[in-house]
Amino acid sequence: MAITPAQLKKIALSFPGALEASSYGQPAFKIEKKFFTRLRPEDDSIVWIVDSIDERDALLEMDPKTYFITDHYKNYPSVLVRLSRLNEAMLRKLLERRWRAIAPKKLIDARGGAPRPRKRKTG
Repeated sequence: MAITPAQLKKIALSFPGALEASSYGQPAFKIEKKFFTRLRPEDDSIVWIVDSIDERDALLEMDPKTYFITDHYKNYPSVLVRLSRLNEAMLRKLLERRWRAIAPKKLIDARGGAPRPRKRKTG
């Protein structure tokens, strides 16, 4: 079952520190002023920031029905995710990963979860 904008809002705001905001004139969510995700009603998707362009490209190759980009995102480690391809558990998992990458340590500690993922060193 596809995620609706109302479900996206409810799930995004369930994360500690989440705030409703606006980005490019569209509904968006931040974690204490850091970009979390945003809705793209023009193509019924969300913006999901990943660790690297290589990771993004792997997602695009692995599942082009779910993940895609537009020219705007080609130089950024971001991927667009079609809401029609997500269920609630998948959305929570995507957002949890992003939340752990940007949430302040105090919020992560308060939630009792694992620390932030470490950035991979290359070269």
